[in-house]
Formats: sequence, structure tokens, C-alpha cells
Amino acid sequence: MAAPSCHFHFTVHKVSRHVITRSFISCSMQPSQSNIKVVINGAAKEIGRAAVIAVTRARGMEVAGAVDSHFVGEDIGKLCDMEEPLEIPIINDLTMVLGSISQSKETGVVVDFTDHSTVYDNVKQATAFGMRSVVYVPRIKPDTVGALSAFCDKASMGCLIAPTLSIGSILLQQAAITASFHYSNVEIVESRANPIDFPSMDAVQISKNLSDLGQIYNREDISTDVAARGQVLGEDGVRVHSMVLPGLPSSTTVYFSGPGEVYSIKHDITDVQSLMPGLLLAIRKVIRLKNLVYGLEKFL
Repeated sequence: MAAPSCHFHFTVHKVSRHVITRSFISCSMQPSQSNIKVVINGAAKEIGRAAVIAVTRARGMEVAGAVDSHFVGEDIGKLCDMEEPLEIPIINDLTMVLGSISQSKETGVVVDFTDHSTVYDNVKQATAFGMRSVVYVPRIKPDTVGALSAFCDKASMGCLIAPTLSIGSILLQQAAITASFHYSNVEIVESRANPIDFPSMDAVQISKNLSDLGQIYNREDISTDVAARGQVLGEDGVRVHSMVLPGLPSSTTVYFSGPGEVYSIKHDITDVQSLMPGLLLAIRKVIRLKNLVYGLEKFL
């Protein structure tokens, strides 16, 4: 689609003591950049509805499809309590949605909020229709990540798997890596409303990051079997203490200590809206990828 680009021009003529100014407008047709077509898979979930609103309000992208097994046939805009309907019904058929978008030959991204057991097939379907994927699902297995990486490399199609979409969480992880070079004792304390989330993806990722540095932590009681001391994640002594506290925000705190001091880093999430800046960043970055990238860290 082309859009007119107009410019004002002024010419000045001087005749004796009089100055005559004439203006005219010239217009040229220049191609306008089309929006990224975004399909939300898992659109009826709380995070899916937040994503619909965020994408609708963002510049350079638009919701092109809503997929879910719940509220089938309902307008996704109405389900999200938007002022006006989007005239996009929820459909329980990802292939149908992808097929209709691929015919327009527009740049497309599928945002996957479904389940670790279906994400591999979902990414394969999106790739078959020439669309990239942003994946944010809990408990995605390393084997699935490896299989997707090999598949995306072969297909030369981008996919971004985000263990977290929270920019604050990523900043906490980066700060923890920096602190770990200066302290030999570290403990992670987290709270969530739902016990099935433990240990959280944040705690697992922080522990992995610290373990990858090759340092041993909490040497004084690394082998203790006292249950109250929490769970050791990995083999380097990083301990996590998980609390189920409904009513409190989703929270992660990393404590470091050395002789005579304690250094703590804390991050709280009070609303799913906190994940939307990271999601929009992921959508904008994945369209340029030709392989699988794990995490948003490299884009911050």
C-alpha cells in the first residue's frame, strides 16, 4: 500500500520594493510500512487478553488472529473489555488462522501462550506458513528447546523462546551475575500464589546463570540434608526457598553475603501488564531472526 508524502514549497520574487511570495504543495506516492500481523495463541488466558490489548495499542503491529479452546466464536475485543470489538472471533484452529494470514504475504508472528506439550507442533505450523514465533510457556523442557533450535536452523526461520517476558526479572538476573563475582554465599527466596510453579522459572534461570560461572556457593553447609534449608538447584550450592503466599505479589529476592554485609536484589510483579513491554520487544526482534534465540537478554 502506498501513502502520499506531501511537502510545502515557497518561492520568493522581489519586484522593486514589493516582495511576492508564492507557495505550492507537491505530493509523491511512497510505500508505507505494513504492520506486523500478530496471532495470539492462548488468547483467552489472562496474559493472552493483556497481549491483545498491548498489541492493539502498539505502533507497527496489529492483532490478526486469536486462537483458544475457550470462548470460541466470541469477539476477542469484547472478551478483553475493549471499547470497540475487534471483529476477530476466537478460533480453536491455529492452521485456519495461519492460512488466512499467509495469503496476504504480510510479516506475521505467532505468540504462543499454550503449553509445553504443544509448543513444538505450534512452531512447526507457524514456520510452514512463513511466520515467526514468540514462545512464553511454563515448564518448557530442554529437549523441546533443542529440537526447536535444530528445526529453526534447518528452516532458517526465527523463533524466540522467553523464559520470562519481564524486563525487571532480566535485570535482576544480570545484577545477580555481577554480584556473584564478589560473594560466596547466595540464597534465593521467592513467593508465588500457586505452589505448582515451584521452583519458578526465575529461580531456575538465576541458579543456572550462577552455576555456569563455575563457582561453589554456601560451602559451609552445601551437603546438609536439613529440609528447612531449602532446595539446592544444580550442583554448585545455590539454594531456593519457595513460599506460597496468596495476596502477595509474585516476588523473587536474591541474597548475597560476605563478611560483615548482606547484599539483596528484589523484584516484584504485581500485574501481568509488567510482561507487555518485553512481549512487544520480542515481537519486534523476532521478525529479523533466522534461528532460535533463548531469552530476551541480548536485546536489552
